[in-house]
Amino acid sequence: MAKKQTKAVLLLEDGAIFEGTSFGAEGQRCGEVVFNTSMTGYQEITTDPSYHEQIITMTYPLIGNVGTNPRDWESRKVYARGFIVKENCIPSNFRSKKSLSDYLKKNNVIGLEGIDTRALVKHIRTQGAMRGIISSTELEAKKLQKKLQEYPGLVGRDIVRDVTCKKPYHWEEGVVDILSNQQFKPPKKYKVVAFDYGAKYNILRLLRSHGCEVYVVPAQTLAKEVLSRKPDGVFLSNGPGDPAAVSYAIETVQQLLGKVPIFGICLGHQLLALALGAKTYKLKFGHRGANHPVKNLQTKQIEITCQNHGFCVDMDSLKRKDVELTHINLNDNTVEGIRCVGLAAFAVQYHPEASPGPHDSNYLFQQFIEMMEQCKTKKQRQKSR
Repeated sequence: MAKKQTKAVLLLEDGAIFEGTSFGAEGQRCGEVVFNTSMTGYQEITTDPSYHEQIITMTYPLIGNVGTNPRDWESRKVYARGFIVKENCIPSNFRSKKSLSDYLKKNNVIGLEGIDTRALVKHIRTQGAMRGIISSTELEAKKLQKKLQEYPGLVGRDIVRDVTCKKPYHWEEGVVDILSNQQFKPPKKYKVVAFDYGAKYNILRLLRSHGCEVYVVPAQTLAKEVLSRKPDGVFLSNGPGDPAAVSYAIETVQQLLGKVPIFGICLGHQLLALALGAKTYKLKFGHRGANHPVKNLQTKQIEITCQNHGFCVDMDSLKRKDVELTHINLNDNTVEGIRCVGLAAFAVQYHPEASPGPHDSNYLFQQFIEMMEQCKTKKQRQKSR
């Protein structure tokens, strides 16, 4: 017997409303409405802490066909506030343990299907990403609008505090081969302190698989605490929200610059740029998907990248002459990477660990290893004099 479908709606702050049917959990949730152009990878997307307080629309019409499984989580919980698809598919995959609908229901995420996702995405591209409310328990627009007005949005708010770990811990898991179920964990040669601003698990796996002893610390950790561990390098993770609002992290990065090699990804890239004196701004509708072309200005090669960010670095605001632009987005020429050779620091806006290429951006982790090795060798020579 077919399950009875419940009506659900998405109301945007400009008054636009999209009606469909619900799947997953019941209730109401407010968040920033965004879209992702990936064809799959929805489980990694919903568990990415960078999507905290966001309602995600998938542009590909058929979502859910590979189901969900315990291995594809990118963090300790599901962070998406809502999930919107054209059609919620029945799963058919040997790794599937739970359907997308059951997965969302168990993790208390409201799903909306059956709407014209092309029309919604076109609206967001035209008007910009905006606040919205997704609901399966209340359909009256006036009541939903009143509740939505209470939601403050993301600009100017520090929501990294909501997703960072509560206390430091060692990360031991390496990259796992799906077929053999074997982890790649070489001997630990480099000590890395990784700031958790909303870190994805696969970043930590790749650091470990490159021979790093990975010690993860909360976002509020002070520079002196990091340096007391005598790390060979510091990693700045991805994370959600407005980077300029995470003032304590910017100050910490400023205090670490020049004292230890630094590698940043996504929010970590923005925090490094802010620490170097740049400004950031909110993009109209952000970059989210697994098919964004980025040009490496040093090698002239094009990388197919995975992205998830709504804010961007303003390179024109950076007055320092020792900071170099290394990567640009070929869709809109926005900043995708910077480096400061004199301070042994570099970062990229995109997610090399997500492997959409699938190996286009792996060199960045090796670049971090080489930077740490060079700094270690330099220190050893200075001590021997």
